[in-house]
Amino acid sequence: MGKTYIFGHKNPDTDSITSSLVMADFERKNGNTDVVSCRLGNVNKETEYVLNYVGVEAPEFIEDLEDGAEVIIVDTANPGELISNLENVKIKRIVDHHQVLLNTSYPVFYRAEPVGCTETIIYKLYKEYGFEVDKKIATLMLSAIISDTLLLKSPTCTQDDVKAVEELSKIAGIDYNTYGMEMLKAGTDLSSFTIDEILKIDAKAIALKDKKSIIAQVNTASIPEVMKMKADLEAGMKKSIEENGLDLFMLLITDIVNSNTQTIALGNCAGIVEKAYGVKLEDNTALLEGVVSRKKQVVPVMTENA
Repeated sequence: MGKTYIFGHKNPDTDSITSSLVMADFERKNGNTDVVSCRLGNVNKETEYVLNYVGVEAPEFIEDLEDGAEVIIVDTANPGELISNLENVKIKRIVDHHQVLLNTSYPVFYRAEPVGCTETIIYKLYKEYGFEVDKKIATLMLSAIISDTLLLKSPTCTQDDVKAVEELSKIAGIDYNTYGMEMLKAGTDLSSFTIDEILKIDAKAIALKDKKSIIAQVNTASIPEVMKMKADLEAGMKKSIEENGLDLFMLLITDIVNSNTQTIALGNCAGIVEKAYGVKLEDNTALLEGVVSRKKQVVPVMTENA
């Protein structure tokens, strides 16, 4: 038996990176010792903070794998977010909390739950299998849940996520509120990024019915600071629209402190934003009060109104 490669989606976030690392630990405890934790993109500032705090290396970067390689997929079930030769590898497991878009021609261990974070599901697996969760693994899991649920404030957060955070914080010996805010703030530092990198930090290609779109999101502790770059951000968005034939590029600038989002929307279908949220785009932008979750508060609402 060859190596098993474990990875999440492109433009990886903290959940994708930590789930790859934690799932590798789970597999080793389950008897599969030849596993490789991987990533399909660069590590962002928030995740870098977590890895430095825990003292672990980032997963190995890959683009594609040899045909026939065995893989485990975490934090996505969307072929468009994975390696290009996905149809030629053997998928052993999928653990995810998103919409199911991936089909296989053979049976797969598939664990998907409507919770706020993949790590919440993996934590359940540890308990179900009777595997020990040490301090390092607990901190990785805890960090991902805090990230995906914005410190339990996101509408995607469930009681399962809350319970996991409470239990994991005890194992890790961490005050999750203090640690969580520092971690989230670390992820809002955009000073070293180019405009192109900012627009790709957390960008997802979304089909709004028959309309082609990219909905990107950046977190911040100060919307006005990010909006100082508005002209440059719009230039980058226009370039992406032209290069990718998009109907819409929607950038979500999410305030992690006040739980609001300022959006910049460009493209021939930008009017969907006005229809979906009952707002008026002024100079291509509008405040979406109480909106923090792309998965729950943006994609379904935009799709419904497309």
